[in-house]
Amino acid sequence: MRLALVRQRYNAYGGAERFIERSLAALAGQGVEVTLVARQWKGVPGEVLRCDPFHVGRLWRDWSFARAACGELASRRFDLVQSHERIACCDIYRAGDGVHAQWLDNRRSALGPLGRLGICLNPYHHYLLAAERRLFASPRLRAVICNSRMVKDEIRSRFGMPEEKLYVIYNGVDLEAFHPRLRDRHRVALREKLGIPQQALVYLFVGSGFERKGVFRLLQAFARLPRTEAHLVVVGQDKAQARAERLAHALGIASRTHFAGGQDDVRPWYGAADCFVLPSLYDPFPNAALEAMACGLPAIVTRQCGTAELIDPGTNGFVVDALDIDALAAALDGIEAAAAQEMGRRARQRAEAFGMGAMTERLVSLYRSLIPV
Repeated sequence: MRLALVRQRYNAYGGAERFIERSLAALAGQGVEVTLVARQWKGVPGEVLRCDPFHVGRLWRDWSFARAACGELASRRFDLVQSHERIACCDIYRAGDGVHAQWLDNRRSALGPLGRLGICLNPYHHYLLAAERRLFASPRLRAVICNSRMVKDEIRSRFGMPEEKLYVIYNGVDLEAFHPRLRDRHRVALREKLGIPQQALVYLFVGSGFERKGVFRLLQAFARLPRTEAHLVVVGQDKAQARAERLAHALGIASRTHFAGGQDDVRPWYGAADCFVLPSLYDPFPNAALEAMACGLPAIVTRQCGTAELIDPGTNGFVVDALDIDALAAALDGIEAAAAQEMGRRARQRAEAFGMGAMTERLVSLYRSLIPV
């Protein structure tokens, strides 16, 4: 089986890219020959078809890549084309980035009048909304892979996609690489490096895109905690980090807030933490939350996050509204050091249903059902 996989940009810390990297080896083991179509990609085994036309600005960037990729795909023979970008020349679309129209609605709810006007006047958003409509109206599109029920419901309600074209296939996680034993390997050493007491309760955030992922609201919620011995670790690369650091200083929590930047290997950070928190304004299904649960961490996420579908509140984590800072502070305060490990054990049990093997089997089954005999 020959599969073309389209993803424009490489980001070493991006969730979609990590999904693809993990999937390639698993799919190869099932006899699927994958060609990656991208502007650039690093460290990926197999064939890469590079489409990197000249561009200035992100609108031209996305338009030119879509045009070049569709042109290349038309000149080659593949059994199936699966795109992770909003292009109309694919057989399968994986909606890993969710629905842009929904993201804009969520974003508007967090902005004032000037911010909402900025969204309305931004030509890039108009381009993406139009590309999204063309994609879901394309007669070639035969299947949409949704990485959560949340995304499936959004696509069905907004674009009228028939049920039989929508497939919920959750992300997979390497259950051996992301395992509770990381606690024994990394907790003591990494806490000593950061100057965090061994007995302190540590909340961990992992993600890039601080605005969308809710870092600023998290800092405000963390500052409201009555327990002043807790620490917050923020792992992720973002241009807004300096602004987040200034806010931490202004809130009086700078000594207990650690900005680690982007990390090639996030596993030691899971091992050093007691609880994972990701207060995203919109997140279809973040890999980091599933990784954290697999590592035995209870997870605090928002109802605007697909991972909320895996959370049994009070048992393996908590679910709050993305804009409710008081509710987020209460959820943080609801993680007691004595109970965190038991909640984490239950989080691990829930994550064990989402191994790479289960995801790969569902993907290959879908591919084979779509290829004409």
